[in-house]
Amino acid sequence: MQHPHLSRPRPSRPDRPRRRGWRASLALGATGVLLLGLAACGGDSEADSDGKITLTVATFNEFGYEELIKEYMELNPDIKVVQKKTGTWEEHRDNLYTKLAAGSGLSDIEAIEGDGMPAILEEADAFVDLTDDEVDGRWLDWKQKAGTTSDGRLIGYGTDIGPEGICYRADLFEKAGLPTDRAEVAKLFESWDSYFETGKEFIKKVPGTAWYDSSKGTSQAMINQLEYPFEDADNNVVATTNPEVKRVFDTVTSMQAAGLATNLDQWSNDWVAAFQNDGFATMACPGWMLGVIEGNADGVTGWDIADAFPGGGGNWGGSFLTVPAQSEHPEEAKALAAWLTAPEQQLKAFEAKGTFPSQVEALDDPVLTGATNAFFNDAPTGEILSNRAQAVTIQPYKGPKYADIITAFQNAVLRVDEGQESPDEAWESFVADVERIG
Repeated sequence: MQHPHLSRPRPSRPDRPRRRGWRASLALGATGVLLLGLAACGGDSEADSDGKITLTVATFNEFGYEELIKEYMELNPDIKVVQKKTGTWEEHRDNLYTKLAAGSGLSDIEAIEGDGMPAILEEADAFVDLTDDEVDGRWLDWKQKAGTTSDGRLIGYGTDIGPEGICYRADLFEKAGLPTDRAEVAKLFESWDSYFETGKEFIKKVPGTAWYDSSKGTSQAMINQLEYPFEDADNNVVATTNPEVKRVFDTVTSMQAAGLATNLDQWSNDWVAAFQNDGFATMACPGWMLGVIEGNADGVTGWDIADAFPGGGGNWGGSFLTVPAQSEHPEEAKALAAWLTAPEQQLKAFEAKGTFPSQVEALDDPVLTGATNAFFNDAPTGEILSNRAQAVTIQPYKGPKYADIITAFQNAVLRVDEGQESPDEAWESFVADVERIG
């Protein structure tokens, strides 16, 4: 599922000579110091007094595993599974990196957000090789590749992918005199220009409500349509010299100045509260976001999703399950991870939380293609997300420094949103951050 990046500025890190995976991200200043206290001696798995093996599964956001875990324990009475769920990827990641450094304390299965996987592959020796003939070919080719090391070790079992549509508040559209029918709304979202121009008209008609939820989310959606945003194919950093990256930055900061975006940090408490107080009318909406919206907007009516995305298609997020070498029960953990990521289970997770499957066999299953979502005005979400997945033509290249650079980029955008820096100052700060990263 992929999900949110670091939502607060991070201090500068000293340069390291070669490997800059999770170890390079450990220098988290005060955040890292506080989290060091979380490290515990010994693994996270245990045996009950009745002889059952306990496996812990650490996830973030919404994976749709609650009912699946119950089902697995019914099928495997000698196994007890405990899910440890945090709200955001960055919170989960900080804990993960701290316990990797400590050499103990990780769960038997650790979920990894897609943008964080390149750094994990740099430290593959800290994880179990999950290669198995039984699962070979299960996933879309690009998904399996993203969880595989250069020497062919499969470190992550793919969970979901994030084909994107645009979710919108049909009731607020009606208030603004805009069409509300999905097919008509989709025409408004054919390009970024039409999307932003519609937003300028909207905020005139509905003052006090922003057009979209956050500059960070919109900038992420636009970056997802660039082939080599931050690193080239040889892992040379090109983030600050790539004119397409600068264009995204200039666009989102200018739209924020025009009043289209909230000034909220995505995933913050204020951002969550905005779902309940008509804070915004649209947002970039990968499949996994459906569950987030439904949870945050509980009791709010009017949400819908259009079968369109500005500029054609985009994939945001998607995650993996890994088994740390620290696990005391690696074979049992591997079996659970394989079961959770099987097509049948991913279809159930989609029904539960809208997480779109990455497994080939699931993509044409009637459970998926015929799925509707009552919260989103009975939208045919399976069909819409399938169409959005087929519209994806570019997957951004993600080298080992991608996660750090996108974090720096979004922190620069956030500083403009919060009035800490002007766009020019924020771009200069981003350039300085990238020089320290690279």
